[in-house]
Amino acid sequence: MQQIVNEIIEHLSHSHQQMARMIDSKRHVVVRMAEVVKAIPDNNPNFGGTDGLLSNTQALLGGVVSYLTTIAELQETLAAQLTFTVRELRLEEEE
Repeated sequence: MQQIVNEIIEHLSHSHQQMARMIDSKRHVVVRMAEVVKAIPDNNPNFGGTDGLLSNTQALLGGVVSYLTTIAELQETLAAQLTFTVRELRLEEEE
């Protein structure tokens, strides 16, 4: 049983590494978008009118929301998998 739990933990670890890589790549996108926003001049910027400004703002906020949602999903996944692993280890100790 210990071998099975060890294999599950190993697979979860690999899965978490992959999720962390995806989140890190999304973080880089959000950072670059923030740098672009910071580079916009404060006075008289030209974004193609109000429609262009709203469109660009929505795209930026969509990226930020997507990044934060991914972090929340990662936390939930880690908690669920860690709960499962701890339960299995406790059951094994009781036996």
